[in-house]
Amino acid sequence: MNDTDYKVVWNLDSIFNGGSASPELEDHMKQTKARVSELEELMQKVELDPDQLGNVLDRLREIKVSISQMRSFAICLLSVDPDDQGAQFYRGETTALQSSYDSITSDLKRMLASIEEVVWGCLLTSENLKDYRFILNEWREEAVREPSKEVLDLMADGYHAWGQLYQSFMSSIKVRVRGEELSVGQAINLRTHADESIRKKSHEALVAKWTEQEGQFAQILNHLAGFRLNMYKSMGVEDVLQIPLAQNRMKPETLDAMLSVMDKYKEPFAEYLNVKAGMNGDAKMKSYHFWSPMNHDHQGMEYGEAAELIEERFRAFGAEMGEFADTAFREGWVEAENRPGKSAVPICAGFPLTGESRVFMTFPGTFKGVLTLVHELGHAFHNHAMKQVNGMNKSYPMNLAETASTFAEMIILEAAMDQAATDEEKLFLLDEKLKRSVMNFMNLHARFIFEKQVHEERRKGFIPAARLNELMGSAMKEGYAGALDEVPVHSWIWTPHFYKTESPFYNFPYTFGYLLALHLFARAKETGKGFEDDYMALLRDSGSMSAEELVMKHLGEDITKESFWEKGMELCVKDSEEFVRLAKLQ
Repeated sequence: MNDTDYKVVWNLDSIFNGGSASPELEDHMKQTKARVSELEELMQKVELDPDQLGNVLDRLREIKVSISQMRSFAICLLSVDPDDQGAQFYRGETTALQSSYDSITSDLKRMLASIEEVVWGCLLTSENLKDYRFILNEWREEAVREPSKEVLDLMADGYHAWGQLYQSFMSSIKVRVRGEELSVGQAINLRTHADESIRKKSHEALVAKWTEQEGQFAQILNHLAGFRLNMYKSMGVEDVLQIPLAQNRMKPETLDAMLSVMDKYKEPFAEYLNVKAGMNGDAKMKSYHFWSPMNHDHQGMEYGEAAELIEERFRAFGAEMGEFADTAFREGWVEAENRPGKSAVPICAGFPLTGESRVFMTFPGTFKGVLTLVHELGHAFHNHAMKQVNGMNKSYPMNLAETASTFAEMIILEAAMDQAATDEEKLFLLDEKLKRSVMNFMNLHARFIFEKQVHEERRKGFIPAARLNELMGSAMKEGYAGALDEVPVHSWIWTPHFYKTESPFYNFPYTFGYLLALHLFARAKETGKGFEDDYMALLRDSGSMSAEELVMKHLGEDITKESFWEKGMELCVKDSEEFVRLAKLQ
């Protein structure tokens, strides 16, 4: 196929024709509101026998996917045009509808918790509820830490509103680099530019912008953390990790084991950073050189080439994945055009009613851009695998979402490594792999440390921007084991994960997903092409099992033990050792 076969601008009209002015979208919103109102009335008189409970759950499932469909559409519109007032309206409406949905489910959880154990056991044996058993047990356990209805009502215009303000504010910022006005996303993409002076100028322009705006961002982050802490207090939650762990369906022992292994294995990745810094003529790795490409022709790639490569590699893994990639590129599921005004954050938005996804990014024409694209397509394939799953079981936690995205990256990286013809090409590809290891074991560890410290200090009062810079700098030094020069103390501003109200501590899920994906990929290489069926079975189960149960069922491994995480870590250490060896030959 030639480049013209691959669309760089996505097709949203096939979902709701007409953008934010779509009559179909307006009708969808009205129908969803009516369903919510009907269910609110029903909940006033419902009795929890199997038939009535099944009816309530069926209605909740319909509302859940309807809200998701509308929310994803609004997010997509705002990604390409943050000033779209119609899209802003619909995002607000979805937030309000979600609040109503959460209020209904909160009431239901309390009702479930009030049922006696013997009656509960009988209830779950009903055929009407077989698709809902996991979620019902989970909701019954969650009842003890549910926010009050009053808090839920405040979240739409309080908590979530601050997160939305951050997104709008960040999207409105413009940065001048070499006389050209760029969005934050375009400026950040220059981190991968082959010209060192351009990387540095972009970095300096961004630092100047963050310094100018840090006071406003400090207010947003403080209000988010403050609301969250007060909400947790009203729920009787003291440990700020309790909710994130529950959201990721993980035990504390699992997180502790993973963090312990991360701490033990800093040295090989610090050595990689030092060696690469030396290749650039520096004693230590400067933050704005981290994403710099090695000198190899593979670093540049047009969008059409990228799409063709991804489709080819996905198809080599399995027929289902290959057909999925073909559909995504052919049907206009990807927004990749490099133009000003777009959001800085790549996303994958799922549309459960139509069984589709949309992937958003600004494609920079580099191999890193290919991996960003394939990362988001990995999320989309996860959605694809869940198409036939009951709507209430489609919601998988972030740690397993990041497993699918990282697995997709590995398909591309490992295939490229297998085909590498020279040491120079191997060095380039090892560098791309190790960048991801450093991000998952060092950068994300730093984010975890920072986020914990922010919550601890926010309990005592407002944290000024200068102090946030200090906390970020200290966390970066610890996370990177001192291997980073010119530490990016403002990364608390441009890291969107700190402002995700739905997903606090969205840092350790990436590391979890990265290491689990390594296990899966090793298993795939052992099994061969038939592994695709096993992989899709794991993805389908990801919305209806705890992380520990899922991995035990599909891999036979205990993830509460350090030995599990060390197996994946050791594969990454080998990459570092090979990079150092090849670098010395240059």
